[in-house]
Amino acid sequence: MSRTDLMRGTLDLLILRALMTGPNHGLGIARRVEQITQGAFRVTPGSLFPALHRLAQKGWLTAEWGRSETNRKAKYYELTSAGRRHTDEEVRNWKRVSVAIELALRDVGEA
Repeated sequence: MSRTDLMRGTLDLLILRALMTGPNHGLGIARRVEQITQGAFRVTPGSLFPALHRLAQKGWLTAEWGRSETNRKAKYYELTSAGRRHTDEEVRNWKRVSVAIELALRDVGEA
């Protein structure tokens, strides 16, 4: 499957979902997004870090410095309880939207 550009509004949800398994640093989050989307989405630092900052400002993430698996200084991001609630709500919304889009994209006469 070829890589797909992120649609507006999806990056935040992908980042939040990537953090549902626990705290991670920026590169780890980007890798996790690529993993959970089976390679369909690649997040670049130019879009990832502004999004992480925005999500932290909204109170959905916290961040603190730590050491990466290669012993380098890295900022680790973690979901807050508000972030978990928001993620659950967004997942429900996206599921409803995806069902509606799937119905709209069916060929005429397809059941």
